[in-house]
Amino acid sequence: MLNNYDPRPGSLKLRTPEAILLLALGVVLISYLIATGGLVSAVALIMLPFVLIYLNRLFVNPRIGLISVIFAAFLAIGITRYLPVPVPLGLSVDGFLFLTYIALFFKYFYDRSAWKPIQNDLSLLALIWFLYAILEFFNPLALSRVAWFYAVRGFNLYMLMTIPLVFMLFNRVKYLNYFLILWGVLSILGTLKGMMQEYIGPDFAEQRWLNQTGAVTHIIFGRLRIFSFYSDAGQFGAAQGHAGIVGLLAATVTRRKWERIFYIIMGVSGLYGMMLSGTRGAIIVPFIGGLIFLIHRRNFLYLLIGAIILAGVFAFFRYTYLGQDNYYIRRMRTAFRPQEAASLQVRLENRALLAEYLKDKPFGGGIGSAGNWGRRFSPQGFLAQVPTDSWYVQIWAEQGIVGLTLHLMILAYIMIKGSYLIMARVKDPEIKGKLSALAAGIGGIMGASYGNGVLGQMPTGILIYTSMALIFMADQLDREMLQLRGEPDKKE
Repeated sequence: MLNNYDPRPGSLKLRTPEAILLLALGVVLISYLIATGGLVSAVALIMLPFVLIYLNRLFVNPRIGLISVIFAAFLAIGITRYLPVPVPLGLSVDGFLFLTYIALFFKYFYDRSAWKPIQNDLSLLALIWFLYAILEFFNPLALSRVAWFYAVRGFNLYMLMTIPLVFMLFNRVKYLNYFLILWGVLSILGTLKGMMQEYIGPDFAEQRWLNQTGAVTHIIFGRLRIFSFYSDAGQFGAAQGHAGIVGLLAATVTRRKWERIFYIIMGVSGLYGMMLSGTRGAIIVPFIGGLIFLIHRRNFLYLLIGAIILAGVFAFFRYTYLGQDNYYIRRMRTAFRPQEAASLQVRLENRALLAEYLKDKPFGGGIGSAGNWGRRFSPQGFLAQVPTDSWYVQIWAEQGIVGLTLHLMILAYIMIKGSYLIMARVKDPEIKGKLSALAAGIGGIMGASYGNGVLGQMPTGILIYTSMALIFMADQLDREMLQLRGEPDKKE
C-alpha cells in the first residue's frame, strides 16, 4: 500500500521554487489590492480568513446562522453609525437568513423528512401573508416597484423566512432558554449603552448622526431621547419594554436561581431603558403583556391582584402629578392624558386624510409607497407626504383595508391558538410560564404598534417571529420537558 505521508515539516515545503513563486505572487496581489482599494481592501483581506471559518462552521451547524440573524437584528443599524461611508448593514439580516437556508439545503439535501417541522399552520400563514405581498407588487397604484423590494422585507418577508428556521433549528427546550438568554444579554447591553448616552453623552458617531438627521426627532425641548444602538428612540423604547415584561415574567417561573436573577436583571433594565427612551407609546407593552400573562394563569386571585396593580399604575399616571418633576415620568404621563398631547390630534388629522384617500382603494397604494421608503422612492406621491406613524396605519395605507384585515386576522389567530396551547395543552409549569411570557410580549408589541411602527422593525420583528414559532411548538417542548423530569405525558 502506498504511503503518502511526507515527513518534511511545513517550513521545508515552503523552500521549493513553486512555493516561493506562489508566495511572491500572493504578496504582489495583496499589495496591489491594498494600494488600489485602500483601507477597505486591507480590512477585507484581514477579515477573509475569519469569514471562511464562519462559513465552514455555519454549513456544519446552520443554527449558527439563526443566532447570527438575532445578533444582526440588534447591532447592524447601530454599527452603521460608526462607518466612514454608508454601508447597508441592515441587509445583513437578509444575508444571514439566506445563508442559513443554503446551509440547511446542503445539510439535508438527501433527507426530506428533516423539513417536516415546517409543515404547520403558522408557516402557512406566513406564506399566505407573503403571497399577498407578491400580488401587491402588481398594484397599479404603486409609483415605485423598487420600493417594493425594500419595504416588503420588514412587512412580509422576514416573517416567512424566520418562522420555518425556528421550527427546524430552535426545536428543543435548551434552545428556548438560549434564545431568552441571548435576548436578555443584548437587551441589557442596549440599556447600558442608553445609560452612557444619558449620563455621559453621545459619542462621536452618535453625535454625527444627530447633527445630520437625528436631532429633529431625538432632541425635544433640549432633552435627548435615548436611542442606544437601535434605529431610533421609538424602537428602543418598545424593544426595551418588550424585553422588560418578558424578562420579569420569565423570572417568576424558572426553577434555577441564577436564571431567575438574570431574568430579573433583564426585566428591570428593560423597563428602565423604556423610560430612558422617552417613548410614551412603549408603556402599553408591559400593561398589555402583564394582563395576557395573568389571563393565561387562569387563577382568579392572581388576576385580581394583577388587575389592582395595573389599575394602581394607571391611576398614578392618569390622575396624579406625583414625580412630575422627573422628565421621564412627566413624558410617560402624557400617554395616559391624550388631551395633553398635541401630537395625538395631528395623528388623528393624518388618519382622516388617509381615510378619505383610501376609501376607494381597497388594496392601498402599494408596498413602499408610504413612510421612509415612500419619501425616498416616490416623494411626489400622496402617501409619502402624510405620516403614518402606526404599523397598522402604514399597512392600511400601502396594502389597503384588505391587507390590514388579513394581517389582523393572522395576528388574532396566532394569539388565540397560542393562548389555547399555553393554557390547555402545556403541563410543565416552567414551559407554560416562559411561553406565556413570550405571548405576553407579542401582545404588548401588537398594542404598541397601534401608535408606532415597531412590529416589523429590528430587532423586534425577528424576536416576535421567533416567539411565535416557539409558542406553536408548545406540545413538543412540553413533552420534552416532561420526559426530562421523568413525568408521564397525560395529553390525549
